[in-house]
Amino acid sequence: MKAYLYDNLPGDQRLPHDSGTPLSASDLISVGVLYQRITSLADVNTLATERGYKNRDEIVVSPEKMGDVYEDKVKMFFAEHLHEDEEIRYVKDGRGYFDVRDREDRWVRILLEKDDLIILPAGIYHRFTTDETNAMRLFKDEPKWTALNRSGELDANEYRKEYVAEFLS
Repeated sequence: MKAYLYDNLPGDQRLPHDSGTPLSASDLISVGVLYQRITSLADVNTLATERGYKNRDEIVVSPEKMGDVYEDKVKMFFAEHLHEDEEIRYVKDGRGYFDVRDREDRWVRILLEKDDLIILPAGIYHRFTTDETNAMRLFKDEPKWTALNRSGELDANEYRKEYVAEFLS
């Protein structure tokens, strides 16, 4: 895992966009983002049990596996949004970037590679981009993938309000 401030320069979203300002795992924790390096499926299973995750699926994000919809999906993942559930991703192969907002509303880019696991709290604004990634998604209940794109109305969302109260106030 490597975290840093996003440079906000124009260009392909799948490029590093490294501003040269590194951030630590502690910086991520301050906005509710948890990171672990997990090298075995048994350890992923242990974490799933500890956190109450009952379901999972796998997704391979690549032009070969997704065909004609790949470019549209990558653009969709990159739209700033939040979820009303924790977002848990375990990278089984490849690499990708999660961008999250910090306390000053700046983008923080988090590079994840094989065996990296990230947990984003419900209500955090984020986006994702990748070159090619094989990832496992873990869910507390039935898998759902409802992304709520950022808007002024979303400030009234109960999960967003809880996130702001816990991590940004």
